[in-house]
Amino acid sequence: MLPAAFLDRPVAHRGYHDIAQERPENSRAAFEAAITAGYGIELDLQLSGDDVAMVFHDYALERLTGEPGPIRQKSAADLASIPLLHGNEAVPTLAEVLDLVDGRTPLLIEFKDQDGAMGPAVGTLEAAAAQVLRGYDGPMAVMSFNPHSVAALADLLPDVPRGLTTAGYTAEDWPTLPAAVRDHLRHIPDFDRTRSSFVSHDVKDLQNPALAELKSRGVPLLCWTIRSPEQEANARQIVDNVTFEGYAA
Repeated sequence: MLPAAFLDRPVAHRGYHDIAQERPENSRAAFEAAITAGYGIELDLQLSGDDVAMVFHDYALERLTGEPGPIRQKSAADLASIPLLHGNEAVPTLAEVLDLVDGRTPLLIEFKDQDGAMGPAVGTLEAAAAQVLRGYDGPMAVMSFNPHSVAALADLLPDVPRGLTTAGYTAEDWPTLPAAVRDHLRHIPDFDRTRSSFVSHDVKDLQNPALAELKSRGVPLLCWTIRSPEQEANARQIVDNVTFEGYAA
C-alpha cells in the first residue's frame, strides 16, 4: 500500500532543481531545496561500473556532466570526482542521498531500465540498491518502467511499496523500443504480476483506459511530468498526485 505521505504533497521531479540557482537535477542541492519547500522527491538510479547504485537519470554522462561515455563505464570513485554541470557537487550515490534526506520527506525512487528493451536482464541494480535501502527508515517507494525490475524489487524489498512507471508508449516517444513491447506495456498488464500498489503515468496519456480500470479498483494514480500550474490542475481531475518541475507547485 502506498503511504498517504506520497499523496499529500507534490513530488519534485529529480528534486527541486533549478540551474539558475545552481541546483542541477538529481543533486543534493535539488533534494535539499525540495525538503525546504515541503515537496516529496522523485529520483533516478543508474549503476556504476563497480555495481554501486548512483543517483543519475541518463545512461550517458554528457548531458549532465559534459563528460563522454556511459555512466556504467565509470566506478563510483570516478563519478565522485566528476562534477555535475551548473552546480558545485559530483554525482551522488544512493547511500549519500539517503543520508542527506534522512526521512525528512518521501522518496519516490525510479530504477532505470538496465535491459535495454524492458526485458528480463535485470537484477544487479535492484540488488545493489536494495542492500542500501534495507537500512533506510524514512518513507520510500520504488518503481520502474520495466516490469521485470519491479518484480525483482518485490522479492528483494517485499515491505517497500512498489509501482510501475507507465506511458502510452508511442513510437514517436519510444523509437528504440520494439513495437511488440510498446504494445504490451501500453495496457499496463503487469500490475498484478509485479504486486504493484500504484502507477506513475505519463501526463500525455491520462485518458488511457487502463488507468480508468486501475482507478476503479482504488489504485493510487501518480503522473509525470507536470510543467505548469494549469497542467497540474487538469491532471488532478484524474490523478491523485503529480510529479512536477519548472515551477512552484
